[in-house]
Amino acid sequence: MPHKPPHPPFREVAEKHLDFVYQICLRMLGDPTEAEDAAQETFLSALRAWKTFRGQAQVSTWLYRIAVNACLQRLRRRQREQWLSDAGQDIPTWQGDPQRAVERSELLRRIQEGLARLPPHLRVAVVLRDVQGLSTEEASKIVGVSLPAFKARLHRGRVLLRQFLEPFLHP
Repeated sequence: MPHKPPHPPFREVAEKHLDFVYQICLRMLGDPTEAEDAAQETFLSALRAWKTFRGQAQVSTWLYRIAVNACLQRLRRRQREQWLSDAGQDIPTWQGDPQRAVERSELLRRIQEGLARLPPHLRVAVVLRDVQGLSTEEASKIVGVSLPAFKARLHRGRVLLRQFLEPFLHP
């Protein structure tokens, strides 16, 4: 029987995935403070379960799934839908035509607004695939649905987002 190597120390795993988990939470929740809280909940839950992690999925997939669940729980608790804050902090400032910079800023705001209006199950699909850049396969594992079901959610989310953005893109 082959010997399975032990888990790496949890601290190493947490440090490696901290930024990405936070970015998922920020995109899902829109509020930096709430995203920090959700990321902290994610790592606390993961730490509690670390000794029982069987390695059937990649550590990253497992962690991102915990993060998505933490965010979905927070979204369910909200009394009203919250508008996502400007998450474009990590987007470099465009140097050039001021009118173009204003248009870009407005487009980012509209995209965030459109994401905020999507139902959570569609929002998570769009965020994981199109914002975070995960593969469709990895994102479907994180969400915990079959690949065809994830593709359907992603398609519906993109269609609704496109419908929301249409008046802005083609006035």
